[in-house]
Amino acid sequence: MTITKIQTITCNMRTKKKMMLESRRASVKRRLLAMYKKTKAIHVGCSLSCLEIVVFIKFELMKIEDQLILSKGHAAALLYSVLAEDGSITEKDIETFYKDGTYLSAHPPASKIKGIPFGTGSLGHGLSIAAGFGLANKLKGTTKKIFCVTSDGELDEGSTWEAALFISHHNLKNVVWFIDRNGIQGFGKTEEILKLEPLNKKLESFGFQVTIADGHDLDSLRNSFSMFQNEKPLAIICNTIKGKTLELENTVDCHYLPLTEQEFLKLTN
Repeated sequence: MTITKIQTITCNMRTKKKMMLESRRASVKRRLLAMYKKTKAIHVGCSLSCLEIVVFIKFELMKIEDQLILSKGHAAALLYSVLAEDGSITEKDIETFYKDGTYLSAHPPASKIKGIPFGTGSLGHGLSIAAGFGLANKLKGTTKKIFCVTSDGELDEGSTWEAALFISHHNLKNVVWFIDRNGIQGFGKTEEILKLEPLNKKLESFGFQVTIADGHDLDSLRNSFSMFQNEKPLAIICNTIKGKTLELENTVDCHYLPLTEQEFLKLTN
C-alpha cells in the first residue's frame, strides 16, 4: 500500500469520525429541546452553552472506564440526553424527565444512573469530586481519566480553587477540566459580579496547562485538547454563548425562562 493511499484512508476515517460526532450532536440537541419543551423546565440556556463540550467529551475523548463529572448540574437535561444517546438510559426513561418520582430530576442524582458517578448541582463541588477520583486512580496506578465540566459562575466558589490547588499539587494529569466560559451566571455577567479575568493566567499560576477553545466548535475543542503536553494538569477554557441559538441567547433570561412552543418549532424545523 502506498503512502498516498494510506494518507487517503486516514483522511477518510477522520472525516467519517467528524460526521458521526456531528450526527451525535444534532441528535442530542433534538432530544434535549423536546425534553425542555414537553416539561417547560428551566435552564435550557445552561444546557445549550455546553452541549458541544459534553458531546465532544462523551463521544470522542472518553473510554469505557473513564468518568464524566458535570459540575454545573443545572444542565442535567443535557447529560440525560447524552446518556440516552449512548444507550446508558432508555428513551422511556427520558419520558419521565422532570416528573414526580423520576430519577431524571432537575439536577443529576447520586448513585441512581449509570454514567453519573455523583450527584451535582450544589455549585463548586464538581472539581473537588474529580480531584478525589483522580488521586484515587493515580494511587491505584490505573489509566482512567476524569473529565470535569464546570460553569464559569461557580469559579466564584472557594472550593473550586481549593480543588485546583489540590489537582496541581498532586499533578493529577488524569483530570481534565473544561470550563464553560459563557460569561453569564444566575444574577448577571460574571465580570460584573466577581471578576475572573485574566482567567488563563490565574489557572496557569495554579500550575495548569491552559488552552482556549470555541466551545461550540468541535474542531476547536479537538485542537485545544490535542495541545495537551501531559506535563501538567489540563484546563480548557471554552468560550461559549449562553443559550446558543435561542432568541434570548447571551442573556440572563435564558438561564430561567422555559422554551416556548414557537421557539421549539423554529429550532427543530
